[in-house]
Amino acid sequence: MKPYETEGVYIIAEAGVNHNGERDKAMALVDAAADAGADAVKFQTFDAGKLAAKSAPKAAYQKQHTDAGESQLAMLRKLELPREWHQTLRERAHARGIEFLSTAFDSDSLVFLEGLGMPLFKVPSGELTNGPLLWQFARTRRPLILSTGMATLSEVEQGLAVVAHALHAEREPADIDEVWRAWSRPDHRESLRGHVTLLHCTSQYPTVFGEVNLRAMDTLARAFGLPVGYSDHTEGTLIPVAAVARGAKVIEKHFTLDRNLPGPDHKASLEPGELARMVSDIRALQLALGDGGKSPQPSEWDTRKAARQQVIATRDLAAGAVIRREDLSTARCGSGLPPSALWGLVGKTAARAYAAGDIVEQ
Repeated sequence: MKPYETEGVYIIAEAGVNHNGERDKAMALVDAAADAGADAVKFQTFDAGKLAAKSAPKAAYQKQHTDAGESQLAMLRKLELPREWHQTLRERAHARGIEFLSTAFDSDSLVFLEGLGMPLFKVPSGELTNGPLLWQFARTRRPLILSTGMATLSEVEQGLAVVAHALHAEREPADIDEVWRAWSRPDHRESLRGHVTLLHCTSQYPTVFGEVNLRAMDTLARAFGLPVGYSDHTEGTLIPVAAVARGAKVIEKHFTLDRNLPGPDHKASLEPGELARMVSDIRALQLALGDGGKSPQPSEWDTRKAARQQVIATRDLAAGAVIRREDLSTARCGSGLPPSALWGLVGKTAARAYAAGDIVEQ
């Protein structure tokens, strides 16, 4: 099941680098995602030496949860997902009934994942503005989920323009002007429909509620007419559930086997039981959202009969008597004329005799 193939919410359990370089932990993360009822489990595939230079600094949250004196490159080397694990993890995920996904952070890793038959690719927020790599993502012609953390609206548009160019061109653009010229074509923009989903995201771990800005999902949807979702880095499960209520079609959430494990992402991740509750709440919310039509639900018909009032006589009336307003009222009877018919009866003659409390049926 892919995001564009379902009217429900596609839930990605983001294992990321929370395997800590241990194969058994990676396998256990697959099982935890499946046990929780997620649609997919996702890891991260990268060559640390190609992703970060020796001089690359760590983000503040990474310094907080790992050795502050360690370089980003040294940290990433310990978190690589060995290529020989991928097929085993993929087979385990499929055996458990969920999809196996991984995000590539460099060109060679993308080629490797494409060879594994990824059903779709998630482009991480940091690579949204990486035109050459984004172009290569799009050239796979697999459905794309683009995360937009840290981005301005204009940067999102440029990323989409790169994707559209790649879907129609046979070679990389000579310059960014070529990308924008292609973007001016309506058919190029239209080709993104059914192919790209945008994820709103705040790239901070954890994200405080005041910086979530769920209304930005509405902005993305209005600006580009594409399905939107939410990649969540807040603590707890409130915000991803709220995002679904606001229209998210994809939810991505980091999870871990134990928040106390060392590593940059564990503290902002859900533990297995919490992940299961989030999935359960989202599935329940999907049912509760309904189809938007306003009509009685099947279970309401009996209540409707018992709860609504009908017209009754407030006192005895002889047959042929002229009905006055004070002769009529309403009460729950289970059958009879609706209350709105009361006004039309005033001034008419009683078709038969009524005792006080009788249902008026004329």
